[in-house]
Amino acid sequence: MNARDPIRDSRVLITGAARGMGELYARRAVAAGARAVALWDITDAAALAADLSRSGVDVRAYRVDISDREDIARAATEVRIDFGGVDVLINNAGIVRGAPFWEHDPERDIEATMRVNTLGAMWLTREFLPEMIADATRPARILNIASAAGTLANPRMSVYAGSKWALIGWSESVRLELEAHGHRHIAVTTFCPSYVSTGMFAGARGPLLTPILTPRQATQAAWRGMVRGTPMVMRPWTVKLAMALRGVLPTRPWDALARRVFKVYSSMDAFTGHGG
Repeated sequence: MNARDPIRDSRVLITGAARGMGELYARRAVAAGARAVALWDITDAAALAADLSRSGVDVRAYRVDISDREDIARAATEVRIDFGGVDVLINNAGIVRGAPFWEHDPERDIEATMRVNTLGAMWLTREFLPEMIADATRPARILNIASAAGTLANPRMSVYAGSKWALIGWSESVRLELEAHGHRHIAVTTFCPSYVSTGMFAGARGPLLTPILTPRQATQAAWRGMVRGTPMVMRPWTVKLAMALRGVLPTRPWDALARRVFKVYSSMDAFTGHGG
């Protein structure tokens, strides 16, 4: 792996960058010495771009719907014109729908969740990855924001969990493919946090021994893992514990433990989150 600082003098692209964790990643990129930062969001991030540009870093806002492959291609072309390419890609944008599966609207809930949480990250990465592979003169990073919901099944999260399970499998597979083909200047990090207090999961309760993370705690852990090139980052520690227990216990005993002891299966009972 290239030992150079992967952020300093890099070109960073962040999705879902107008607020919450996306904004925190943008501020970290500027503070770490990035040369240029592209803020992608379906809402206007111009005010944030203007604020961050006062540091002297070239920060630009792009209004992009990452559920639309053609819109991604259009905005990617604009970024190439403006910055020449991307060295660090943070697939942060996401939405959540919390309800029993049969209550989900096929288009508004199911298709939209898969497009934003999974396909958008795939389409965007496919846009820039060949160029990142071709430029082996500097380290490159891809950070995919998944979820603990992608590691364990949970009631009222079927579609969201499905989107994150798919994201994890894809992200890890891309990491292995890059390593197998010798493209070791690119590191792929998958971040799997439990609930984060961004508003997306308003009303959700953390399972036993699993505190709700603040956006700052979550972004700090993900950022540190990305810079180091850590393949998988899970927070808090109980996410790993739950995965281990689920892996060794038969299904019914695990269900009983998750339901009665850890309270995983009731963590979304009072969910009211804003959805995106």
